[in-house]
Amino acid sequence: MELPGGLKGKTAIVTGAGRGIGRAIARRFGAAGAKVALASRSADQLDETRRLIERGGGRVLALPSDVSKAEDVERLVSETQSRFGGIDVLVNNAGTAPLATIDLMEPHVFDKIIATNVRTVYLCSRGVWQVMAIGGGGAIVNISSVSAYDPFPGFAAYGAAKAFVNTYTKALATEGKSCGIRVFGVAPGAVETDMLRGTFPDFPADETLEPDDVAAFVETLLSPGCRHISGETIVIKKA
Repeated sequence: MELPGGLKGKTAIVTGAGRGIGRAIARRFGAAGAKVALASRSADQLDETRRLIERGGGRVLALPSDVSKAEDVERLVSETQSRFGGIDVLVNNAGTAPLATIDLMEPHVFDKIIATNVRTVYLCSRGVWQVMAIGGGGAIVNISSVSAYDPFPGFAAYGAAKAFVNTYTKALATEGKSCGIRVFGVAPGAVETDMLRGTFPDFPADETLEPDDVAAFVETLLSPGCRHISGETIVIKKA
């Protein structure tokens, strides 16, 4: 299924939906008429996203989850199907970006970067794959980063993790072609989020995107006019 009518009436899962880009994407999907399943480790933040979507008249399911754990992903997929039926869209947005050079990065921090930015993409994509294939297809959106192309000091592991996401996106698009599953990535530059400000409190505000800028771009890529896009990771940033 190539989403010929856009998002209206479709079912979408958005990970990392408790704040920032994930929340903005989930709100846009809800406003566009999609049924949205939300995943995040923070129940309080997830509940706020749910309230915002419901306030706009959207249908939503909020499931506190750690999507780096296989059992949590299985529950997320199962409960989404139970509530809404099939699954048409997955947005792999969960991520973490601690800043540390190689000499200062402890192994447990490295493991967390890989678990959150790489393992989640694998588990969630695997989790929805057969559901989408049986349903005639769908779309998977992987949120990457410009750090995949230009990992400055302190972001070596994060940039490498996002480079994996870009290559995995291309590979999954090839595998999905025969069953109607499109896979593409979106690589934002600096975005005005708590994660950015927690790491770079003095980053120039006039050089940042708003989370809704990224959300609007994702919504556009899921529109009928972009139905033939698959395998690409597209950069979005301020010039």
